[in-house]
Amino acid sequence: MRVHLATDHAGMELSAHLLSHLTAAGHDVVDHGPTSYDPEDDYPSFCIDAAQAVVDDRAAGTEALGIVLGGSGNGEQIAANKVRGVRAALAWNLDTARLARQHNDANVIAVGGRQHSVEEATGIIEAFLAEPFSGAERHSRRIGQIARYEETGSVA
Repeated sequence: MRVHLATDHAGMELSAHLLSHLTAAGHDVVDHGPTSYDPEDDYPSFCIDAAQAVVDDRAAGTEALGIVLGGSGNGEQIAANKVRGVRAALAWNLDTARLARQHNDANVIAVGGRQHSVEEATGIIEAFLAEPFSGAERHSRRIGQIARYEETGSVA
């Protein structure tokens, strides 16, 4: 699977770990930056680039998911969710990561690097990447309503 990765300065250590860990696990990891620590870097551009790449890959038929990292993950989730077609979920444990995929078909996960150890965050991300969307009618219907709203401004 292709995995698009972006962070802010607070997620740099976790991002570097994930880049090597997920590559070693056989994923095609694309690092959208930043590549060096600078607390003045503005994370929205990195997260939006990663989120857009997920949408573009999926439209081209490539299996892809995204990971956005920050201190809390909140700002990164907000930025990623500005990209049409992205369903970014903030996950703080294994259950929220799995449910984001099962029920919401989330295609981007946001994780707070200051909220978890590297090992905990890696487990959350692995759970997200491994979990399939359930395909249940009620979940598909709700995702469809969100997509219609993005396109038309109405869920109907």
